[in-house]
Amino acid sequence: MARLTSILFDVDDTLFSTTEFAARARRNAVRAMVAAGLDLPEDLVLRELQEVIFEFSSNYGHHFDRLLQRLKPHGLDGTNPAIVVAAGIVAYHNTKYEQLAPFDDVVPLLEALRDAGVQTGVITHGWTAKQAEKLVRLGLTEHFDPRAIFISDQVGISKPNPKLYAHVLRELGRQPQEVAYVGDNPSHDIAPPQSLGMVAIWAKRSAKHRCEPGLVPDHTVDDFTELAELLRTRFEIPIRST
Repeated sequence: MARLTSILFDVDDTLFSTTEFAARARRNAVRAMVAAGLDLPEDLVLRELQEVIFEFSSNYGHHFDRLLQRLKPHGLDGTNPAIVVAAGIVAYHNTKYEQLAPFDDVVPLLEALRDAGVQTGVITHGWTAKQAEKLVRLGLTEHFDPRAIFISDQVGISKPNPKLYAHVLRELGRQPQEVAYVGDNPSHDIAPPQSLGMVAIWAKRSAKHRCEPGLVPDHTVDDFTELAELLRTRFEIPIRST
């Protein structure tokens, strides 16, 4: 068995619960919009917002504007829509400032890997500024090798294209069997690196998708405490207990 020299991580729903955070931030935004004058029930507005996000994607920059286009005939009489939109934006970003945090077991594992001499980094899918901001707000950049932070938009190759992982291997000068990748999405984070010979580890605590028939991760963990034990016992990485 080859020695692991690098362990790379997905970001969303792997290092923190994107799903839980997004739900909390959107609820806070809707509550602020209603308080600012959008005279409609919160649950109705939230359902419409979720529909807008589904239709335009989470990376779209004008969700609240589109939301008000749909709701204006019913809930904005006498209220300046710019104030309502601003209230939603401020509440959403305040939630990011105050509540965005990694899972409790992430930093202890990253510190233990660093002390063991293992290179750590990320391969994340999304817009460059957005994914970089997440890493900074999560307080995780100091725990990764700065040469090992790869964002799909910045590279120009999106998940699940295996070329993204091949690019990372070339940039790091690693052989596939020396590198483990940890992620939550089987089709994006397991199948592509595994096809190259990397060690693919499914972190399933926040996973929204099951493994398709025939797709079997090399290893499956519920959390990073379990991942630490796997790395210690299966790969003989001398990391302290987290």
